[in-house]
Amino acid sequence: MIRTKTTGVVALTVAAALSLAACSSGGGRQTTEDSGNNAGTADTPSMTIAMITHQAPGDTFWDIIRKGAEAAAKKDNVKLEYSNDPDATAQAQLVQAAIDKKVDGIAVTDPNTGALGAVIKSAVGAGIPVTMFNAGGPDAIDLGAIGYFGQSEFDAGQGAGKKIADEGGKKILCVIQEQGQSQLEARCDGVIKGAQGADVKRLYVNGRDDSDVTTKIQAALTEDKSIDWVLTLGAPFALDAVQSVSGASSEAKIGTFDTNKELVDAVKSGDVAFAIDQQPYLQGYLAVDALWLYKTNGNTIGGGQSVATGPAFIDETNVDKVAEFAANGTR
Repeated sequence: MIRTKTTGVVALTVAAALSLAACSSGGGRQTTEDSGNNAGTADTPSMTIAMITHQAPGDTFWDIIRKGAEAAAKKDNVKLEYSNDPDATAQAQLVQAAIDKKVDGIAVTDPNTGALGAVIKSAVGAGIPVTMFNAGGPDAIDLGAIGYFGQSEFDAGQGAGKKIADEGGKKILCVIQEQGQSQLEARCDGVIKGAQGADVKRLYVNGRDDSDVTTKIQAALTEDKSIDWVLTLGAPFALDAVQSVSGASSEAKIGTFDTNKELVDAVKSGDVAFAIDQQPYLQGYLAVDALWLYKTNGNTIGGGQSVATGPAFIDETNVDKVAEFAANGTR
């Protein structure tokens, strides 16, 4: 997700992005079938939609996406089949399995177009409509998706970098939890652009191991006391960073991409300065609902272009308004 295309209908300008509201990632493989979702309220025939993501086990960001997807599935009389694998090659195999099953639609994330692009094109070629969300925005329309729902990762990173620079940040540690995922690299690229000359250093950690995240951030802060901001790219890693800052006796502030209930609580307490919200509930909801609309009446949300679900900032100025929705698992 290194370079972005114009984000269609609901697209935010960079100016709006700087008022900021994906892709979190992580490890392991899981396949579940939400069979209860076919008791929906729509009077259209039941259909089966496969949702396939790069979720890692334990990454609570994806719980919010699934909650949105399940709400849409229930409304639309859709049987939702969810599977995930953080390894792009294995994720591509899950997409192929959905093609072989002849599902009615596929909603998929694309953290690595080199590994997933061909199979996404195969789904489209087989006559299965595809929506993409959360990761892969720059490539989605060219791959044949009927829509993309997410944020411009570069613009989101640029907004974060600008916010940190405006607050006096001089040295930023940009923590990447999964190597090889283009949307994560794009976030740090954006930070460099937005930070207006601040020193930005990438730190690669194993996002599937909290102790590795905590230890490596703490070591970096201990080694370089001039680091004054830690920016993580997912909510669980910001919570790890809180421990790291304390363990290193550092004065560094913490910002992050993405949210969960615990992260929103950390913003309320002041342990984390801000979070960038890409509205994962909305991503999951729209990825499913767009397929239902397309299959039942030929409509496309956003006219077949990318639809922005973020970014926007959550900080001390608005966290109280967000907290009640976070408690319900929708922010």
